[in-house]
Amino acid sequence: MKTRLLILVLALQCAWLLGTALVQERALREGTVIRLETRPVDPRDLLRGDYVILNYRIGTIPTNLFSPPADHLTYGQTVWVALAPQGEFHEATRASVERFAPAEGEILVRGRIRWWSGMRDTGREVGAEYGLERYYVREGTGEPQGKLTVQAIVPASGRARLKQVFLDGVPYAEAMKGNAR
Repeated sequence: MKTRLLILVLALQCAWLLGTALVQERALREGTVIRLETRPVDPRDLLRGDYVILNYRIGTIPTNLFSPPADHLTYGQTVWVALAPQGEFHEATRASVERFAPAEGEILVRGRIRWWSGMRDTGREVGAEYGLERYYVREGTGEPQGKLTVQAIVPASGRARLKQVFLDGVPYAEAMKGNAR
């Protein structure tokens, strides 16, 4: 009896691990690739190591892009943002706290509100996070000098994932070889 229970527990754990990996791989395979422009900040996490905070232009959304108007927003509330290619990068074109159908050429991304002009007097804007804001790097390579850009994958669920980070057009790890402190 104990052996069967142990086998069942191990089988369930393996199934959960495989299921998680399959969900992630499916999102990466079937999602739409977008490019985003960033502004880096260099923190360090003592437990996880070096990482680069990626601050996106799409992280600040003018309130006039919201439909219906963004009157009462709360910290942590889900926000849906439509992105469309404008030049080399994708930019926010519409937003709502309710999921909506993207127009032709738009990609719908899911985020969370981190601040809005009702919380601080910075004008009529909403700050959003998309789960793409931290990029962990090899120790000693968390201080990039140059322009960072990001390639992200956006599956149908709208939960964006980092695919690749570039420093001056070169993959980050390759660009930072030999630059460790």
